[in-house]
Amino acid sequence: MSLEPDLAAAVATLERVILGKSRQLQLCVACLLARGHLLIEDVPGVGKTTLAHALARVFGLGWNRVQFTSDLLPADIIGVSVFDRSTQQFEFRKGPVFTQLLLADEVNRASPRTQSALLEAMEERQVSADGLTYVLPEPFFVVATQNPKEQLGTFALPESQLDRFLMRVELGYPDAAHERELLRSGERRDLMERVTAQLDSVRVCQVQQRVRHLHVADALYDYLQRVLRATREHPEIKLGLSPRAGQGLLRAAQAWALLAGRDAVLPEDVQAVFPSVAAHRLLRRDPVASGDPADFARGLLRTVPVDA
Repeated sequence: MSLEPDLAAAVATLERVILGKSRQLQLCVACLLARGHLLIEDVPGVGKTTLAHALARVFGLGWNRVQFTSDLLPADIIGVSVFDRSTQQFEFRKGPVFTQLLLADEVNRASPRTQSALLEAMEERQVSADGLTYVLPEPFFVVATQNPKEQLGTFALPESQLDRFLMRVELGYPDAAHERELLRSGERRDLMERVTAQLDSVRVCQVQQRVRHLHVADALYDYLQRVLRATREHPEIKLGLSPRAGQGLLRAAQAWALLAGRDAVLPEDVQAVFPSVAAHRLLRRDPVASGDPADFARGLLRTVPVDA
């Protein structure tokens, strides 16, 4: 099986916008196709917001952006009921969460109360207000950007919120060659005006369904369970991956296999997505443990045999 032309064109278009980050872009696309949500953590100015905008444009999704600040309220995201004098009734006015791609910019600058307003939307793909439930559009994809927690004015995301993000990705600085190209080509937002949709929302939903039905052999399930068990039994880990995280890891591996043009999941697919799926979920016993969490996740993965 080869990758469909429209998906290949989507990835190629993203690579023309975000230079030198092919692997990170593949992870972001896999996250979308796995029906997950994406957390991009990095310092300001490396292209986090541009990436979210590019994903929306390339995949033909409607999108809204919310700038998270310390005074942002849950109603600013979900919506609010307003009294209509003409009908003498309260009318619910939908907030920016009612979109296909929601960019939660600098999500950790808002208070924990406001951060938690996204929990139901991300997990249930619906919003409850005034005793009524409102279903969100499909696909529904949250892309949250986050500044490193050591920066001033940030609130750490609680574990329950972190667990709603299927993947956490870091962009990092470009290498010298790609930075030179960025300097020569100017603002990326000018390039964004020429970016055209390679898919639409209906097609994205179709591909998401295909991902869920990609073949998984019993031997792959065995390997996946060994990986999950390793996170729960490792002496340095206080809290390993939950069953929900395990399901997310499988969906991410299926999406990665699809992007590689395969019709079945291999151990290499699990290994490719594991650091991005696991690193932000693994709670270390030492709260000030040094080192990159993704590197720690890769090291843990190397201890798990593919065949047992």
